[in-house]
Amino acid sequence: MKGIEYAGLESVDGPIVVVKRSENSSYDEVVYVRDKFGEKRTGRIIDLNEESAVVQIFGTTTGLDLTSATVEFLEEPMELRVGKGLLGRIFNGLGKPIDGYPEIISDKKVNVNGCPINPYARVYPRDFIQTGISSIDGMNTLIRGQKLPIFSGNGLPHNKLAAQIIRQAKLKGSDEDFVMVFAGMGIKYDVSQFFKHTFEESGVLSKVVMFQSLADAPSIERIITPRCALTAAEYLAYECNMHVLVVMTDMTNYCEALREISTTRGEVPGRKGYPGYLYSNLAELYERAGKVQGSTGSITQIPILSMPNDDISHPIPDLTGYITEGQIVLDREMSQKGMYPPVAGLPSLSRLMKDGIGDGMTREDHAPVSSQLFAAYSKVKTIRNLASIIGEEELSPLDQLYLKFGNELEAKFFTQGEYEDRSIEETLDLGWKLLSILPREELYRIKDELIDKYMANSEKEING
Repeated sequence: MKGIEYAGLESVDGPIVVVKRSENSSYDEVVYVRDKFGEKRTGRIIDLNEESAVVQIFGTTTGLDLTSATVEFLEEPMELRVGKGLLGRIFNGLGKPIDGYPEIISDKKVNVNGCPINPYARVYPRDFIQTGISSIDGMNTLIRGQKLPIFSGNGLPHNKLAAQIIRQAKLKGSDEDFVMVFAGMGIKYDVSQFFKHTFEESGVLSKVVMFQSLADAPSIERIITPRCALTAAEYLAYECNMHVLVVMTDMTNYCEALREISTTRGEVPGRKGYPGYLYSNLAELYERAGKVQGSTGSITQIPILSMPNDDISHPIPDLTGYITEGQIVLDREMSQKGMYPPVAGLPSLSRLMKDGIGDGMTREDHAPVSSQLFAAYSKVKTIRNLASIIGEEELSPLDQLYLKFGNELEAKFFTQGEYEDRSIEETLDLGWKLLSILPREELYRIKDELIDKYMANSEKEING
């Protein structure tokens, strides 16, 4: 019962405490555990049986004594206080302010675990988001309400890319601005400061809510961080009718915390030691993006995960790819060549792209130009493999044109400045310029009337 403290613990194992169950205990209920000096630790119930409750402590269990410690069951889930005062604030992973200002003033508190969105209430995403990055806008378009993760690796510039997307993202043909929700899980202090300074310099800090669980914070705290962030995003999107862009980094640290808890509880491990419920746990987070009927707001998610050993078949990127609508894959070889952003042309994918581009949304030639760029770049990869065996001088004239096209595509289309913001029209015009390197008969994915309409201007600019 709330307000009553029960004496004694049954066992303590790392961040997991087993206590005698109270009559009204429930799953995900918040629990206070106090040591003999009265110091309070917050936890939540993660497992129940008829006699005991398993409590996950958000912090250290050092100093807890089995006989003198006390437990208070609050009979309520973990909640986040929400309101428009969230914007411009910085919180820790449990939703407590760490920016030197007091709690926001609001009488509304929301369960951080959220509620599943009724599939019938979902609105299909169709609105194009212009990021100003050609490799994304042109070939892997981001749609409002989509969840499009960035698959990266240690040392790759995924944070720079995410910051650039946050600075430049806009809805084409609309004056409506995005607000940002940033969730950092197990990130280093310098990464946290990088995002904060980026938001300050670009003038968007007042429209950002930051939740940070730094690397020196208890790893268990990382489980709650994305839930707090998404709870804030849902309030801003569905109750305040705002367009919310959620960036969550690094999902690999989140999954490592899940594995740590699972191991401590003695659960049977799945692939590479991760719990068997990793898929459903990730889906609980990713499926909180989208648009719903009755609200003009939306939540667009960009989760960032660093693939261990750059292995895209690792359980974390593998399961993430099943749940989300595509992925932006960063390539280490491109990064080592000095290319930014090093977005891999062929492994990257946006499954909702086809529904948010075309006449009236971007431009009538967007889909065929994108398709032709993919097809031609795929052929470039094949020819490069052949050239590594027989040498470039033995290639046919057409193959050498393809090599030239591939080099130009990487140097001018995939590569751009960190602060370079290209419109979708500039991106598509650049695509036409590059395609004009190839013979017309090779552009078999584009209708003749579109080639006549757009290619002539590109050839004039090149010849001029």
